[in-house]
Amino acid sequence: MTDNRKGPTLSDVARMAGVSIATASKALNGREHVRESTRQRVFQVAEALSFVPNPLAQGLLSGQTGTVGLLTSDLEGRFSIPIMMGAEDAFGAGSTSVFLCDARGDAIRERTQIQALLSRHVDGLIIVGARPDPRPPLAMRIPVPVVYAYAPSEDPNDYSITSDNVHGGRLAAEHLVATGRRRIGIITGDPGYGAAHDRASGAIAALNDAGISPLGDAAQFGAWSEAWGRGATHAMVAAHPDLDALICGSDQIARGAMDSLRELGREIPDDVAVVGHDNWEVLAPGARPPLTSIDMRLQELGRLAAGKLFAAIEGTASHGLDKLPCRLVPRGSTIRSS
Repeated sequence: MTDNRKGPTLSDVARMAGVSIATASKALNGREHVRESTRQRVFQVAEALSFVPNPLAQGLLSGQTGTVGLLTSDLEGRFSIPIMMGAEDAFGAGSTSVFLCDARGDAIRERTQIQALLSRHVDGLIIVGARPDPRPPLAMRIPVPVVYAYAPSEDPNDYSITSDNVHGGRLAAEHLVATGRRRIGIITGDPGYGAAHDRASGAIAALNDAGISPLGDAAQFGAWSEAWGRGATHAMVAAHPDLDALICGSDQIARGAMDSLRELGREIPDDVAVVGHDNWEVLAPGARPPLTSIDMRLQELGRLAAGKLFAAIEGTASHGLDKLPCRLVPRGSTIRSS
C-alpha cells in the first residue's frame, strides 16, 4: 500500500515493478544497463501510480541535480538572455533548470556567485562574458564541468564557443559587393575590443578578394555608439563623396550612420547601403529603413554550449575553441526597391 497523504514514492514504484530502487531510478532517467522490458514495466507502474520523480531524490541516486549555473557579466542581458534561452531549449523543458547569476564584470563578485552556484550542487557551469574577447579562466578550482560561451577562455584546455566575428565581417562585405557596391567604408567600434578588429579584418579580406580597397584603405575605429556612427559618417562622406556603402561594426553605429546620411540628403539604400552587426531586435528591424545586419546566432550558440556541457556532465568533455559562423539578415538598408 502507498501512503496517499505523501503520494507514491520511488520505493513504491520499485516494489510494484519487482526491481531495486536503483534499477527503477535508472529506468526512469533513461540510463543504460536496464533491459527494455524492465524499463517498460517500471514506466507502466509509474504511470499507474501517477508517480512524479522528486528532483532531490533523483539527484541523490544519480549524482546529478538536474541544474546548471549560467554566470554572466552582461548587465543588460543583451547577449546573455538569448544564450540562456538557447541553453534552456537544449536542456529540454522541465528536465534541467538554469540558474542565472550576474557577476557585473567584477572578479570578486564572480567568485562569490560561483560559490553560491556550487553550494546548490549544480551539475555544470556556463560562463558568458560581456564582450567577445578572451578572458582568464575561473580563478578557483571547479569540481564540475565548465563551458565558456561568447567570451572564450584563455586556457586551451577549457572548452569555449564564440561567434566568428571575422566571418561576420566577411558576410557584410560580400553582401554589399553582390549588390553592386564598390565605394565601401568601414566604421567600427572600440579598438580595445578584439571583435572590432576581427569584424574589420573579415570585411577587408572579402573586399580585397573582390579587388576592392575600403575607403581610406582602413577601418575607422571609435566607440560602440550612435554618436560615433553619426560623426564618423559625416567625416567619411566629406572625404569620400562618392561613398556608396557602409559596413558598421554594430547596429548602434549603423543607426547613427543612417541618421547622418539622411541629414546629408543621401537616400538609403539607393545612394548608400548600410550593414550593421548584432541583429539587435531593439534597433535593427525598427530602423528607417529596416537595417540589414549580421546575426551572431546567440540562441544557437547557447544550444551548442549546453550540448557540450551536457556531454561533459555525462563524461565526454571537449577542449579548445569552436567558432560559430554568423548569418546575414538582409533588410531594406541594402536592398534597392524594384
